[in-house]
Parts: sequence; structure tokens; C-alpha cells
Amino acid sequence: MKTICTSFNEAVKDIHDGAVLMVGGFGLCGIPENLILALVEKGVRDLTVISNNCGVDDWGLGLLLKNKQIKKMVGSYVGENKEFERQVLSGEIEVELLPQGTLAEKIRAGGAGIPAFYTPAGVGTPIAEGKETKFFNGKEYLLEESLIADFSLVRAWKGDKMGNLVYHKTARNFNPMIAAAGKVTIAEVEKLYEIGELDPNGIHTPSIYVQSLIEGNQEKRIERLTVQK
Repeated sequence: MKTICTSFNEAVKDIHDGAVLMVGGFGLCGIPENLILALVEKGVRDLTVISNNCGVDDWGLGLLLKNKQIKKMVGSYVGENKEFERQVLSGEIEVELLPQGTLAEKIRAGGAGIPAFYTPAGVGTPIAEGKETKFFNGKEYLLEESLIADFSLVRAWKGDKMGNLVYHKTARNFNPMIAAAGKVTIAEVEKLYEIGELDPNGIHTPSIYVQSLIEGNQEKRIERLTVQK
């Protein structure tokens, strides 16, 4: 059995100032929102956060951003976050924007123990500045180093007490690869099951990647509400 936390504050107690975090989700879909709220309450600072985007102004990673707890953001999309845009333009935060496929592969490679890989994405653009390039079959490729984190925060639909995780549809997004790329992975699950209750053939993240879990309810806010007139 893995560590089963009884509160979200307990779940993030070891996350320290200056830590490198990976956070699952895409927009507001599949984000570990309660773990993020616990980090806001904890007040940990100077974080380097690796995630597809930085939430919205009043939810998700946007709360950490608004509270000036993020020192550097590594992602692929500024998103619906005016505060993120403001901090970038004013030089208050360091940011590294990457092609989305490159970001995904840097995380996946980190979880697989692959230190670097070559990709054609970004060749001939500012992204390539200072990076090694090489030709394969007459085409130029850019060397990208993989990413790992001190802590990975993910959200799953189901989890068992061994740490096996199942994600729900599009909430799967970046979560499985981020779960594998953290030295310590903390999983926020919607429902926690006993060992043996989950179908082994349906597991998305095996327990070997997960160190602790916590069960909790999520608001599941919608990033951009669209309704039919």
C-alpha cells in the first residue's frame, strides 16, 4: 500500500520553496485542483512549474501565479490568463514556452529515463537558439533535453490503495506522462478503491510511479462556458 493522506495539506507537506513541480491537466480539465489550493494555503514560493498552461486568473495554477508563488513557468500555452500575460510582459516571471508536442515528449522522455531526443519542431526559430542541431537524412533536427520534476501532481478518476490510477476520458491528457516524470508523485483521486477492485487491463498509470494518494471532490470548473441560445 502507498501513503494514503487524510488531508490535502498533509499531501503537499514535503513540497518546499524552490521545488520543481509538474502539474497535470489541460486548461482546467483534469487538474489536481485541491492539491493546488493546498499549495496556495501553504504559501510555498519560488516554484518552477511545468504544465501545459497556467490555469485561469481565478482557478488552478492561476491562483499560485496570482499569489506570486511561481518563479518560472514551463509550458506551451498562455491560455485564458491575463495575469500570466501581465507578469510575462512586465518581467515578473521567467517563462519558457515550447511547442506542445515538444513539451509532451520532454515529459514522456523524462519519465522513460531518456535524457534527450531530436525533433524537427522549432528548427530555425528562437526556440533553437543555443541548442544543438543535427541533420538526419538531409533534414535538420533540434536536440531537446527531457524534463523531470521534484514533485508531480496529478488527478485521476479512480485509484486503488496500491497507487494504480485510471483517468476519465479527456482528463487523461498530460496526467499519465507527468505521473511518470516526478521523483515523487502525489495523486488526487475522485474515488479510492481497495486493492483488486480495479480492472488490471484498464490501468493507465501503474502503482510504481505513485508515492501517495488522497481522495477528494473537485469543482471541475469550465474554462470557457459555451451555451446554446
